[in-house]
Amino acid sequence: MSLQPSENQQERILVIKLGALGDMIQALGPMAAIRKHHPNAHITIMTTRPFADMLRTTEYCDGVWIDSKPRWYQVSQWLKLRKRLYEASFSWIYDLQTSNRSSSYFHLFGPGKPPKWSGIAKGCSHPHKNPQRDFMHTIDRQAEQLHACSIMDIPLPDISWADSDTTRFPITEPFVLMVPGGAPHRPAKRWPIRNYATLAQILIENGFTPILLGTHSEGPMLDQIAATCPKAVNLCGLTSMLDLAALGRRAVVAIGNDTGPMHMIALSNCPSMVLFSHDSDPKLCAPRGPHVEILRCETLEDLPVQTVLDALIDLAPGLEQIKTDAIA
Repeated sequence: MSLQPSENQQERILVIKLGALGDMIQALGPMAAIRKHHPNAHITIMTTRPFADMLRTTEYCDGVWIDSKPRWYQVSQWLKLRKRLYEASFSWIYDLQTSNRSSSYFHLFGPGKPPKWSGIAKGCSHPHKNPQRDFMHTIDRQAEQLHACSIMDIPLPDISWADSDTTRFPITEPFVLMVPGGAPHRPAKRWPIRNYATLAQILIENGFTPILLGTHSEGPMLDQIAATCPKAVNLCGLTSMLDLAALGRRAVVAIGNDTGPMHMIALSNCPSMVLFSHDSDPKLCAPRGPHVEILRCETLEDLPVQTVLDALIDLAPGLEQIKTDAIA
């Protein structure tokens, strides 16, 4: 089976990026760079189902594959994936996931000569060799990885294409976005819900509408805030990634934990305050955008509401009407 296109065939490229949300957003810059480097190629992105629709709206790919992520014992699924990879005749594969799983896909091409491969798979043609790669910010790490492939101009992620009609939501302006959730297995990354509720009440008293964002699994904590602050608008489970960008463009400011949606909001030009604890390092994974402020406390339980409020007022000019000593 041929691994390379003939002279008369369009070059075919595969980009592998499976998740999670924050990592996916930060990979948009590298995806744009790959598209620019291969302007006439047919580019496929292999991803997981939650990101497929978003990627289809970009100009970075011509098709999307859903990774079935077969388990080690599902031999027939591995053979099916191997056959699909072979028949696609990719000339380049850019592994932006660089996980054990994605690296294992490189070895599906043996025996024989595999396509050119950028990643960390043992034996690949263009490995990212920096032994300090795991101590680099995601965006910087992927840029350096692509430099080894002569792709030098790696832009910051651009989400100007991401938009939606947010008038369907019952929102009164001016409003503030709040993202109080986060990975359920890492509770130390979350500022206490009672603090978000206190902050929401202060915003309401000063004429701002808190907009609560999160997934269905985060519903109980958003319901808790909404119960304390009935004038807050709870959009739990109702927003897409495109909605996050559109809402970010209209918001006065956004505040949230170190969690995926904050990456999308930060890139929308929304002033964004992101709270970090000891459980994650902003040097490695902080959202990037034109107006991002990081507030870090060893234990978020110890981070006072007044401190957060003061930082928000400094970050967002639209909040200047709130008194800095708003908390009794």
